[in-house]
Amino acid sequence: MLFRDFLRVAVMLFGGAGTALAVVAIAGAGGEDTNLPVYVAVGWWVVATAAGLWLGRRNVPTQQIGRLLAGARNTNQLPEVEPGAIVFNRLWPLAAITVISGGVAFLLPQIPAIAAGYAIAVALTWRNQARAVQAIEERDGVAFYFDRTPPFGAPRLIRTPGLRKVEPTRDATPAVKPL
Repeated sequence: MLFRDFLRVAVMLFGGAGTALAVVAIAGAGGEDTNLPVYVAVGWWVVATAAGLWLGRRNVPTQQIGRLLAGARNTNQLPEVEPGAIVFNRLWPLAAITVISGGVAFLLPQIPAIAAGYAIAVALTWRNQARAVQAIEERDGVAFYFDRTPPFGAPRLIRTPGLRKVEPTRDATPAVKPL
C-alpha cells in the first residue's frame, strides 16, 4: 500500500471515529440531569479542532513522517499489495479505542467525548501529510510503500523507483524563433 494512500485513509478513519464518538457521547449524555457534560464536551471539541487546524496548517511532513521517509529501505521490487492488512495492523488502536469508548458511553459519556476530541485533532493534524509525501515522491522520483511489520512493531517503509515530475521553467525560450 502506498504510504500517501494510507495517510488519506487514516485521516478519514480518524475523522469518522471522532464523529461517531461525538454522536455516542451526546446520546449518552442525554440521560443526564444537566447539560453541563455536553457543553464541556463541545468546548473540548472546539479546542481539539483549533489545535488540529493549527498543527496541520503546513504542507510539509512532520518530523516523525520525515524520519520514516528518510529511513525507508531501497528496493526495485514492488511489495505485495495488502491494503486491508496494513490498515488493520497500523490502525487497530483506533478501532479498539472507538469500540471501548463507545461501549461505555451510556455509563460514562465523558470517555467517548474525550476520545472524539483526540480523534478530531489527529485527523485535522494529518490532513496535509499525504500531499507533502506526494510532493516528495514527485520531486525525487520515488514511491513509498509500507513494509510488512507486526502490529506492535514500528512501521517501516520501502522506497521504490517512481515517476519524476518535470515541469518547464517559466523563463524558457522557444527552441525555434519565429520569422
